[in-house]
Amino acid sequence: MAEPNGDRARHWPAIERKHGQPIEHWFALVRDLGDARYPEQMALLQEGHGFSRAHANAVVMHCRGSTSQRRFTTLDAYLADADPVGAATVRAILAAAGRLRPDLELVIAWNQPMLRGDDGYVFGASLGKRHILIAPWARGRLEALRPRLEAEGYAVNRKTVRVPLDWAVDEALLGELIGA
Repeated sequence: MAEPNGDRARHWPAIERKHGQPIEHWFALVRDLGDARYPEQMALLQEGHGFSRAHANAVVMHCRGSTSQRRFTTLDAYLADADPVGAATVRAILAAAGRLRPDLELVIAWNQPMLRGDDGYVFGASLGKRHILIAPWARGRLEALRPRLEAEGYAVNRKTVRVPLDWAVDEALLGELIGA
């Protein structure tokens, strides 16, 4: 489960102090946009009123009906409500990467599992509803492997590779992605 420490209301006093209006004023501005999308709501506050990203996000997400953030502190918490097949695959990916690079530590960063070494982040995995995104952090590594990955049928994005929920973990490929 996520920790209940993500209460957005903790931002309200700072927003009121910094921007000189009661929080209800900012809620009304966002609600006046009607069915505007998240980026438009964020731009209104950030570009139009000088809000930081954190403060704008707190107001926008509150107006969209969310009163708290889900913050994970462990892999188990991250995978608790996940599809069992995808969760097992994420565990297998991280275990394989850990065997290949035992110098890396499993941490939760950006609210998802990451492997970190002494020099920073090396690899991350993110579980979606229909796929898993794996991400090497070394500059140029993904681009160097892009032709091979695409030839093997992987969907390669700008910084991630999409694998199926039931992916048979390719340790050789993982080794290339993380520099093992």
